[in-house]
Amino acid sequence: QLQLAESGGGLVQAGGSLRISCLVSGDTYRTYGTGWFRLAPGKEREFVAAISWNGARTYYTDSVKGRFTISRDNDKNTVHLQMNSLKPEDTAVYYCAAAFTGAPVWIAPLATNAVDAWGQGTLVTVSS
Repeated sequence: QLQLAESGGGLVQAGGSLRISCLVSGDTYRTYGTGWFRLAPGKEREFVAAISWNGARTYYTDSVKGRFTISRDNDKNTVHLQMNSLKPEDTAVYYCAAAFTGAPVWIAPLATNAVDAWGQGTLVTVSS
């Protein structure tokens, strides 16, 4: 099993930047992909970004392409989401997620039903 703990959320003005991080613990010797999802008021939890275990492949939802960058450091068991050019509609609780995969190049998780472990969430608020 994996345990995930996010950090780095906060309040930022529109157009600003913020980096949130996720520390992974537990069965980190296994191959797993990691990703970020977000939950905004009145909406369902949605996929934001994911990265393969070896960091070679990434995938983003259309609304954040070119603005957000996901990365990971397996030596430190951490995953980061660098968010630039933030918009008020990016306001949400951001959740780190992980999914065990069969190969280091597989991108996962891409959907909520594919997640094996969730973090507790970190709030990102973008003011206009």
